[in-house]
Amino acid sequence: MDKKNEFMREAIELSVKNIDNDGGPFGAVIVKDGEVVARGVNRVTASIDPTAHAEVSAIREAAKKLGTFDLSGCEIYSSCEPCPMCLGAIYWAHLDKLYYANTKLDAKNIGFDDSFIYDEIDLKPQDRKLPSETLLRDEAIRAFEKWQEKTDKTEY
Repeated sequence: MDKKNEFMREAIELSVKNIDNDGGPFGAVIVKDGEVVARGVNRVTASIDPTAHAEVSAIREAAKKLGTFDLSGCEIYSSCEPCPMCLGAIYWAHLDKLYYANTKLDAKNIGFDDSFIYDEIDLKPQDRKLPSETLLRDEAIRAFEKWQEKTDKTEY
């Protein structure tokens, strides 16, 4: 049997079972060297945490288990095309590849519509629906200057 399909079926099964466990219909698994190292399901409402998406949960578990924030060498299988937050987390975690089953249009059709976020990202901050204002940049820049000068920093 194709291992990719096996891993995706596990992500899908997690998404289905999670519905009966007070969670959303999303599941994810992270694989390294042909073995599942982490699993995640959507726990947004159950844990009262808007960031508790399946992919983010799986990334957190994998990083903890592997002892690194750099998940290069790993792949993620998601039951659905990731939302913008999860896609960003996947990039930041340096996962080698993303596989997904349901599409963002499938998610939109059942009420999980992220298209407005994708649309907002393309806009200038002053044109977004979320009012944004820059404050105290001249003071905050000190942290960036200090970081840039630091010689023993861990890059990420």
